[in-house]
Order: sequence, then structure tokens, then C-alpha cells
Amino acid sequence: MVTVGEELDKAVQGAFTRPVPKSAGAQMRYLVRQHQHSTRRVAELLGISQRTVERYVNNQIKRPRPRLADRLEREVRTRWQPQIRAKAKQAAATTSGIMIDVQARFGYTAAAGSTDQARVRHLTLALPP
Repeated sequence: MVTVGEELDKAVQGAFTRPVPKSAGAQMRYLVRQHQHSTRRVAELLGISQRTVERYVNNQIKRPRPRLADRLEREVRTRWQPQIRAKAKQAAATTSGIMIDVQARFGYTAAAGSTDQARVRHLTLALPP
């Protein structure tokens, strides 16, 4: 299930001026730079060994396992271009507002086939600045 915060982060990504690093080595180097050049901190963040981080930084390993690739992608996206992210949020909060589009289940548990059973509803709401 996706949270509202995650969807807001996706919306802010449209304001990025440079593309997010694509290769595992470039992503790992970016994270190492963000953590004061500490491969140990990045290793703890991703749940892998420090030596593995060093191998990615030196391009000795090119393709991460799927779970590590997902974690790596998520961590890079959350840290990518923080000033541009802040400006986009500020602009939405002060000038343009924001549009929220949500699907949610409303109702309560009832007998199967009953009209009282919960249903998925689609809600769209424009929030002013």
C-alpha cells in the first residue's frame, strides 16, 4: 500500500533538473558522497557489508540483486536534489496548491453480497495553497 507521503515525493520528482543516477555504481557513489564519504554508513543504511559498497563504488560489481536494487533506488530518490525538492514543496504550499487523487475502501465488513459491504471509492481533492 502506498502512503500519501510517497505519492507527494513522486509528484516532486517532476521538478528535478537533472536525472537520477541510473547505474548501481553511480547510485552508490552518490550515497557515499551524501554520507561524508563513509562507506560504513552506506553499508548500514542498505544492510550490506562495507566491502560490498566499496566494490560497487569501484565498479567491480555492476548489477545488484533485486532487493538491494530497490533499496538503493529508493534511498537515492529520497536524497536527490534536496533544494529543488524543497522549492517545489514551497511553491505548492504558497502559490499553486496541490491535487490529491486517492483510492480508498469505505464501509465496514458485512455479509457477502450485502449492500453494506465496503467498497473502493475514488476521491479527487484540490487543496488550496
